[in-house]
Amino acid sequence: MSQSPVSATRRLIVGGLGLAAASAALPAQAQASKAKTPARPVLPVSKLKNPVVLDPRDFGAKADGVTKDTAAIQTALDRCATLGGGEVVLSGGTFLTGAIRIGSRTTLRIDSGATLQGSPDLADYPVVQVRWEGRFVPGYIGLVWAREAHDVALTGKGQIVASSAIKRRIETATGYRHPALLEFVEVKGLSVTDLRTEQNDMWSIHPVYCEDVVFRDVIVHGGADGIDVDSCSRVLIERCDFDVADDCISLKSGRGLEGNMIARPTEDVTILDCVFRDRRWACIGIGSETSAGVRRVLVERCKCLSAYTFAIYIKSRPGRGAFIEDIVMRDLEVSNTGQGFLRLNFLDSGKQDQFPVPGLAGIPTVRNIVFERIKVTDVPVLVEAVNVHPDKPVDGFVLNGITGTARRGIRLANLRNVDLKNINVTIAEGPKLATNNVTGRGLEGAVAGDPTPRPTDVVATEPAYRFGQVSGRPN
Repeated sequence: MSQSPVSATRRLIVGGLGLAAASAALPAQAQASKAKTPARPVLPVSKLKNPVVLDPRDFGAKADGVTKDTAAIQTALDRCATLGGGEVVLSGGTFLTGAIRIGSRTTLRIDSGATLQGSPDLADYPVVQVRWEGRFVPGYIGLVWAREAHDVALTGKGQIVASSAIKRRIETATGYRHPALLEFVEVKGLSVTDLRTEQNDMWSIHPVYCEDVVFRDVIVHGGADGIDVDSCSRVLIERCDFDVADDCISLKSGRGLEGNMIARPTEDVTILDCVFRDRRWACIGIGSETSAGVRRVLVERCKCLSAYTFAIYIKSRPGRGAFIEDIVMRDLEVSNTGQGFLRLNFLDSGKQDQFPVPGLAGIPTVRNIVFERIKVTDVPVLVEAVNVHPDKPVDGFVLNGITGTARRGIRLANLRNVDLKNINVTIAEGPKLATNNVTGRGLEGAVAGDPTPRPTDVVATEPAYRFGQVSGRPN
C-alpha cells in the first residue's frame, strides 16, 4: 500500500529499527577503534647553503603566450637543481611550454598573474612508461613532472593550464595515454600549494610511488579525475577545491598481476576540509585499481556538493587481489548526488585486467570501514553495499551518527561485524534496512534482502603472466 508524502517523511530509521538502543551495549568507538589512523607526511625543511632564485626570462623566455618557452624554463629548473636548489619564479605573463621536469631541492613558483600554459602539440611531451589505470604502458609524460627526485615543490597564486586542443585520454592512432597536468614518480617530499589548475580530458594530478606528499589550498578544475593517488605513502590533501568531470580524488595501487607483484600499496592518506564537485563519477573513489592494496585512509570535514553517482564509492573486483582496510570518514556534508551517499562494490567495478590475480587470492579482502557524523540531504540512496563476494565478506562496517534525508535506505549483503547506531535519516520510500548474510549490531527490524549472485571464478591465464612483459594497449 502506498503512503502519503507526509507519512513517508515521518519514517525515521532510528525509530523503526531501534538502532541506538540495540547498540547501547557496545562501547563508544569500539568498532571505529579497530580502524588504524594514517601517519601524516613529514616534509623535510631544506637548509640550502646558497639557494638560487632564477627567472626563465634570463634564459630567453618571452612569456607572451605564443612563443614556446620550454627550453628556457627547463634550463632554469636544471640550473636550480644542479646548483644545490632554490626557486624558479614565473611572474607576469603566459609561459607556453611543453613538458618540463623539476629536479631535487627545487621549487617552481608561479606568481599571481602568471600562467604556465601547456603546448597543444603532443610532440612536446616525451613518450615514456606511464602508469595508466593501474598498469605501466607507453604514454606522454605530464606537463609538469618529476621522477626519482626529493624535496620538490610547486607553489604560488598563479595557474597551470593544459591545452584544450588535446582531446580524450588516449591517442587514437597509437594508444598512448595523453599527458596528465602534474605527474610525479618516485618523489620523496612533494608539496603542491596555493595553485589553480585547469586540465583537459586527462587526469589532473597524478603522484605515483611518492612518499610524504602534501596538496594544500589547490583549486582543481578539469575534464577527468582531480587527484589520483597511485601507490603512494603518507599523503595529505587539505583545503583543496575540486570541480571535475570524474572522481575528485581517487586512490589506486595497480591492476592485476602486475600491480599485485609490485605490491606497493596506497597507505596513510589524510583528506581534510576539502570541497568536492563531481560531474561524472564520485567525490572520493577508492579503487577500482587496488591490486597492491589501500589502507589507513582518514577523511574529515569535507563537503560533497555534487556527485554524478555516489559521493563515496569504494570499489574493486575479483582478479584485483590485495586489500582495502582501515578507512575512516567523519563529519561529511553530502548533497546533490545522482545515485546516493555511499556504495561498496567489490564484484564488477572497473575493467578486468588481461592478467588478473586468480582464485581466492584474487578476491579483495575488505575490513574496517567506518563512517561517522555524516549529514545527507535528499540523497537517492543512503547506502548500497550488496556487491560483496560471499566467499570474502566485509569484516567491520560502522555507520554512526548519520542524519538527514534520503529517498531509499540501506541495503547490505555479505558483511560481518556491522555496527549501525545513531542513524536519524528520514526515508521516503522502501525498507529502511534490508540485509542478506549480515551479522552485527543495530540490525533489528531489517527486512530480508536478495542474496548476491556468486560471480564466476577468476582463473589463471594461459600463457601465464611474466613480470615485466608488455601487457598490451591501454583499455
